[in-house]
Amino acid sequence: MKKKDTRKIGSEKEINAFLGQGTEFAGKLVFNGAVRMDGKFSGEIFSSGNLIIGETAVINAEIKVDTIVISGSVSGNIDAKSRIELYPPGKLYGNINAPVLVVNEGVIFEGNCQMGSNKGSGEKMAVVEKLQEKNGRIKRKEVL
Repeated sequence: MKKKDTRKIGSEKEINAFLGQGTEFAGKLVFNGAVRMDGKFSGEIFSSGNLIIGETAVINAEIKVDTIVISGSVSGNIDAKSRIELYPPGKLYGNINAPVLVVNEGVIFEGNCQMGSNKGSGEKMAVVEKLQEKNGRIKRKEVL
């Protein structure tokens, strides 16, 4: 019997979804809680939760989340409500906006950084939360 994955990040949220290595997905991802990606993803990501980008991940997306932890490769702009953390061998190519930025030695970051409050981001996160039904499915609505 497999043990349940109990890894935690940020505000001690349990990882509730996983895109594994060798997996590819394209589209729009909207979620609550925490998601870990180790595969390939292209599109858009919206969440009031935490996103973990593993070392083997290759992400090409516009990202709006609460917290993001990057150890893989990300191309695209990131708007984080709380914080962005970059760990080696992480690579980030794009503009970022977050009140807290943690960059460790060995990381590649090419882009612009804006730090301060994310007033507009909070409104977008509220819209994302309203789009979610009780069972976790998303109503198709292009408000964002």
